[in-house]
Amino acid sequence: MTSLLSLPDFLIWFISALALLGVFLRIYTFMTRHDEWALLKAGNTAAAVSLLGATLGFALPLASVIAHAADFLDLLVWAAVAMIVQLLSYFLVYVVRHDVSAAIARGEMASAVLVGGGGVVLGVINAACLTY
Repeated sequence: MTSLLSLPDFLIWFISALALLGVFLRIYTFMTRHDEWALLKAGNTAAAVSLLGATLGFALPLASVIAHAADFLDLLVWAAVAMIVQLLSYFLVYVVRHDVSAAIARGEMASAVLVGGGGVVLGVINAACLTY
């Protein structure tokens, strides 16, 4: 049974995870060649799928670190690694298909699934590697 004494610890880890998620989204959306936020406001489903996949790809290893971290520094270090992995995921797709951002901006779901799915796949692998 969980006691209320652990509530401060929960809040610290939860708020930290949300802040890290915000940092990730800021960096990721700055790095991509398309404006996710404008595309989302315009109702572009491809942009939503792509961004959701990258976000899940970051959140999965983040959750693994929270569950297994020795201390708060572990969270920060491995969250940075997870961010780098997600940025590399987008970059790898971009290397293979230079027009991926334009395709997402046009609403092409195949490109969105490629970017988002690639992010989830690398995120799952990354999360599994963090179960030490």
